[in-house]
Amino acid sequence: MKAETKQLYDYILNKEHHKFRKEIELEFDKNMSPIERMIYRFEEICKAETPVILKGEEIAFIRTIKNIPDIFTEQEWEEIKEKHYIHELGYMSNLSPNYERVIANGLLKERENADEYGIRVIDAILDLVKRYKEEAERQGRYDVAGILEKIPAYGAVTFREALQSFRIIHYSLWLEGNYHNTIGRFDKYIYPYLKADLENGRITEDEAYDLLVDFFLSFNKDSDTYVGVQQGDNGQSMVLGGIDENGQEVFNLVSKMCLKASEELKMIDPKINLRVCKNTPLEVYELGSRLTKAGLGFPQYSNDDVVIEGLKKLGYTEQDARDYVVAACWEFIIPKVGADVANIGALSFPRVIDRVMHRDLKACTSFEKFTDCIKTEIKKSCDEICDNIKELWFVPSPFMNICMDCDIYDGGKYNNFGIHGSGVATAADSLEVIKKYVFEEQSVTADELIEAVDSDFEKHSELLPKFRFETPKMGNDIDEVDELAVKLLDWFADGLEGKKNCRGGIYRAGTGTAMYYLWHANEIGASPDGRRKGEPFGTNFSASLFAKINGPFSVIKSFTKPHFERAINGGPLTLEFHNSMFLDNDCVLKVAMLVKTFIGMGGHQLQLNAVNMEAMKDAQIHPENHRQLVVRIWGWSAYFVELDKEYQDHVMKRQEYVV
Repeated sequence: MKAETKQLYDYILNKEHHKFRKEIELEFDKNMSPIERMIYRFEEICKAETPVILKGEEIAFIRTIKNIPDIFTEQEWEEIKEKHYIHELGYMSNLSPNYERVIANGLLKERENADEYGIRVIDAILDLVKRYKEEAERQGRYDVAGILEKIPAYGAVTFREALQSFRIIHYSLWLEGNYHNTIGRFDKYIYPYLKADLENGRITEDEAYDLLVDFFLSFNKDSDTYVGVQQGDNGQSMVLGGIDENGQEVFNLVSKMCLKASEELKMIDPKINLRVCKNTPLEVYELGSRLTKAGLGFPQYSNDDVVIEGLKKLGYTEQDARDYVVAACWEFIIPKVGADVANIGALSFPRVIDRVMHRDLKACTSFEKFTDCIKTEIKKSCDEICDNIKELWFVPSPFMNICMDCDIYDGGKYNNFGIHGSGVATAADSLEVIKKYVFEEQSVTADELIEAVDSDFEKHSELLPKFRFETPKMGNDIDEVDELAVKLLDWFADGLEGKKNCRGGIYRAGTGTAMYYLWHANEIGASPDGRRKGEPFGTNFSASLFAKINGPFSVIKSFTKPHFERAINGGPLTLEFHNSMFLDNDCVLKVAMLVKTFIGMGGHQLQLNAVNMEAMKDAQIHPENHRQLVVRIWGWSAYFVELDKEYQDHVMKRQEYVV
C-alpha cells in the first residue's frame, strides 16, 4: 500500500471523515405520488450533499448527508400495509443492477431512453458530479477533475474511469434509498478496462492495484450509514470467478487483485464471494484461504456445478443460471433481469417438530406415522407462509429502474420468492431422539419426553445428558441422522413445489437462516435434542452448537448429503476454525484442500471463519483494543465490537475445528 493510500486508510479507519456529515429534514406534500416523492427526495439530497475529496483519494464521492428521510409517515405506511404486503422496509433491495451497461454507456446515453423520472434522477446526479469536479479544481486535484469531466456522463474507457463510474452509480443507488445493493460479477465487467489499459501502456499492474485498493476503501466510507439488522449487514457483496454465459472461466487478473486487496486491507467491505467448481485450480482455493487466514469471514464459496443445475431445474435459462450472483448474504439471484425476493420468509424446522410433538406424538404408533405428521405440518407451514404474501409492493425507484434491463416496477424476468429453512440440525437431531428412545428402544414415553422439553429438562433431568450428548448428532457422518435432515429439506421443497406467488413466480426452498437462528429459537422452548430454552440454533446450515463433532471432514460428509438442486435458494455450511490453524502456508493449503473436497463432494455453498476465543472475550471487555476484529455472522462479516452482545455470544459458542 503506497503512503498516500495508507494515510487515507487510517483516516477512514479512524472515522475522521464523519466530521463532514450532517442531517437533512424534508417535508413531503401528501398529494405527491410515491414516485414523485422519491424524485423530490433524491433531488433535495443531491443538492444538500457537500462535495468532499479526501486527501490522497483517487476514487471520489462520499456521503455527507447521513440520513435519508422516509417518504411516508408511519400512518401512511399503515394505510399502505392494509392493501399490500410490504417486505422489510418496503424499498427495493437485494438486486444486482447492470453496472456493465451503465458504466459503458454513460448516463447521458441512458438518459435518452429514460422516462421523465429517470431523466430527473440523472440530471440530479450529473449536477452533483459537476460540483465535485469544481471542488476538485479548487483543490488543485486536476486528476480527479479530469475524470469527473467525463464520468459518469459518458462511457468509461479506462480502468480508473470504470472504477469511478461504478462508485457514483453505487453511491446513487444508496442515496435513492435502495439497500443491500450488490456489486455483482465485478471481475467480469471490469476486467476489459484493465486489459485495455495494460495493452495500451496506460497503466502498470502496480498502478492498477493501487487504484483498486483506493476503490476498495470507498466501500467503507459510508457503510455505517447503510441499513441492516446489525452494523455490517449492508449487502456490499462482490462475486468473483465462475463461468460466464458461454461456459468460459471468468477468474482473471482483477479477481486476483481483489483477493489481494481484501487481504491487505482487512476491512469488512466489499464482502467477497468466490464461484468455483470441481475443475477450479487449487491455487484459487489457496488465494481464498489466505483471506480466511486474515480473519475476514470470507470468501464465501458457491459451487457452479450444483447451483447452475439447480437454478435450471427451477426454470432459469442456462445462460442466466450461468450468470448467477450472490445477494447480500448467500441467496442466488440473476443480475440485470432478476427481481427475485430471495429472503421473503422463513420456515422453522424445530417449531414444526415442537408442534407435531405436542399434538400428535402420543397418538402415533410408529415413527413413520410421526414423520408423516411432520411432512404434513411442513406442507401446512409452507401454505401459511405463502398465503400471507399477497399484493407485494415496493416503493418505486427510478434510478434502480434505469440500471436494470427490465421495468423493475412490474418485476423482472424472474420474480421468484426465497424461503429460508432454519434449525435443520436441531430438527434432525430431535427426530433422532424421538425415533431412538420413544419408538425403537421405547425407554422414554411420549409424556415423559414432552414433560422434559416443556420444563426445560427440570423434570426428567436424567434425559438431558442422554439427549444432548449421548445421542447421534448431525455432523458426524451418521447416515441415520443425516438422512432425517435430507428428508426434512425434501419435504420443505415438496411443500413449496408448484406454488405460484403473487408476482407469477415460484417459491424456492433454502438452507440459510439469516437472523432466524436467534429469532426462531426464541419462539419455542427447549427441544428434544437437548437444546435448552433460550439457546439459539446453529447459524445457516451447520451442526448444533453443543453437538460433539468428530471434525470438519465429518461435518462436510453430513452436510453434502441433501438434494440441493431442490433447495437452491442458498444457505452455506458454516465452519469455524481457530486462527491457530493458519500459522503457516501448509495450514492454508490444508484448508484450501478441505474447501476443494467440499466442492468435489457436491456441497453447494460454504463459508469459513477464523476465530480466536480469547480475542473475542477480551474484545467484549476492551472493545477499543479490537476495532478490526472481524467475524462472520450469517451471510456477512462484521466488526465484532459493533455487534449486539447476543450475536457476539453466538459466534463465541460455535464449533471450532482443526484439520
